[in-house]
Amino acid sequence: MEEKEMQLPSVEELEAELKKERHKRSYTRALRSTLYSLLVVVAAAVIISMLLLPVMQISGESMTDTLFDKDIVVAVNNAKFSRGDVIGFYFNNSILIKRVIATSGEFVDIDADGNVYVDGMLIDEPYVTEKSLGECNISLPYQVPDGKCFVMGDHRETSVDSRNTAVGCVSNDAVVGRLLFRVWPFQSIGPVK
Repeated sequence: MEEKEMQLPSVEELEAELKKERHKRSYTRALRSTLYSLLVVVAAAVIISMLLLPVMQISGESMTDTLFDKDIVVAVNNAKFSRGDVIGFYFNNSILIKRVIATSGEFVDIDADGNVYVDGMLIDEPYVTEKSLGECNISLPYQVPDGKCFVMGDHRETSVDSRNTAVGCVSNDAVVGRLLFRVWPFQSIGPVK
């Protein structure tokens, strides 16, 4: 039986193999570190968007000409809101977007032409292009209950809002946030007014 002579690797081969192993370990560490960093960033973004800055997509035409179907907006949570602010609120497992017209204790009245009065004063509504009484089945003048706000869509003829008992006044606890900024479509990026 012949014995095969065992050949030992050369120093250059050993160094090349060691370099490959070091590179593999370095690459694995860098990849793991990158993945952990991405995971932390994604988790932080989700927490921020859920708790502080909810992102919402507009669905429907009740807020035209201010917001349009498929617009994407950012809101600020826990923000105080007042007359004229656009808010998002929970309603029947979805989020509706409407404009605050009156808050707790104020009286709302709407005439046949769609002019809106709060506590007897006609409010200025430059965001409404066509006034309308719309789908109103509440008794006017209407006093906003404590802890609630009276909301209306900017497209008054088609919007179902606090003028209708189907929606009614919005509890302050149901408010997701005040809309601040439109981020989509790009040509319309800017503050929500």
